[in-house]
Amino acid sequence: MSTPTHSDSAVAERYAAAAEQREAALCCPVTYDTERLKQLPQEIIEKDYGCGDPTRYVRPGDTVLDLGSGGGKLCYIASQIVGAEGRVIGVDVNQTMLSLARKYQPEMAEKLGYSNVEFKYGRIQDLALDLDVFHQRMGKLPAETVEHSVDVLNLIRDLRKGEPMIPDNSVDCVISNCVLNLVSPEDRRQLFREIYRVLKVGGRAAISDIISDEDVPQEMQKDADLWSGCLSGAWREDQFPEEFANAGFHGVHVDKYESEPWQVINGIEFRSATIMAYKGKAGPCLERNQAVIYRGPFRSIHDDDGHEYYRGQRVAVCDKTFRLLMSEPYTGMFIPVEPLNEIPLDAATTMDCTARLRRPEETKGPGFSETRLPIEEACCDPNGGCC
Repeated sequence: MSTPTHSDSAVAERYAAAAEQREAALCCPVTYDTERLKQLPQEIIEKDYGCGDPTRYVRPGDTVLDLGSGGGKLCYIASQIVGAEGRVIGVDVNQTMLSLARKYQPEMAEKLGYSNVEFKYGRIQDLALDLDVFHQRMGKLPAETVEHSVDVLNLIRDLRKGEPMIPDNSVDCVISNCVLNLVSPEDRRQLFREIYRVLKVGGRAAISDIISDEDVPQEMQKDADLWSGCLSGAWREDQFPEEFANAGFHGVHVDKYESEPWQVINGIEFRSATIMAYKGKAGPCLERNQAVIYRGPFRSIHDDDGHEYYRGQRVAVCDKTFRLLMSEPYTGMFIPVEPLNEIPLDAATTMDCTARLRRPEETKGPGFSETRLPIEEACCDPNGGCC
């Protein structure tokens, strides 16, 4: 575990206090589904802090992970969307907030008719380590060994590997509301790796957070009030989506962007935005003679892996890319072109994914046969009437 910083302490103290008594200006106003809000206890609604509504991206039956779940508002909204067949997990490192969220679990289960929400004590940049389990096991270590850091490190390693709080490839949708900006800069690369790790292939992240239009200077980043207030830890607006791309996600896009800034400090605009990102592009590039046609409206576009797609042209793609481009968030952007002769997956060879066009004979679809016009015969009518 990394050493807590001054900013970490400020965040812990401020949010613990906000769980006891509402702090009205801690984050920006957000509109939620009023029908689902009606099910929630008023205390949770009053002590919720965020900048967006990522529950809009949750689907029935999903396993959902809420990073920095606080008093549980998003979790209890998501629980109504996923239904009895789904599951919702909230993770937070603030014990006061966790107590508030857990306090209403029995009441919410009775209202909904099912129990599908649980709250975990952990750090969102280390989703493998359950801190509740860690502290329980620490208490079982002999007193003389607790002083030796090697024993603690071994315990942490064993828990992460053998009893991960959130296992690999176990979540359909990761959501978060104005929390990632509170993570210390030195832990942010690990944070995005963890989001990627826990998502299933085909899973998605929907992250609402505060972004800035310019770099936030160091003197502002060192201000504990600005940091804990979700301001000075903001990503610059062009760099935030790149964090997802660098972690291996595809289909990264700014889905919601507030035109009006939430606050302007020293000429820097801070506003809410929601980023969507998808897991699924890892794996071999296999040649199955598939192609896609980019519909436009641009002459050509590039993806994050260097593929270029030309408007109206049959661009050769591997099987993995072909399947990705037929799913969200690309739905409707490309026309699929199946091969004339399908290559079974187990017979496919590795493909060089540099941009090139498919030859017509490779892509004229199943059932294609050349049609020829009949040879013109001499007219049977001397006056030409039958021709």
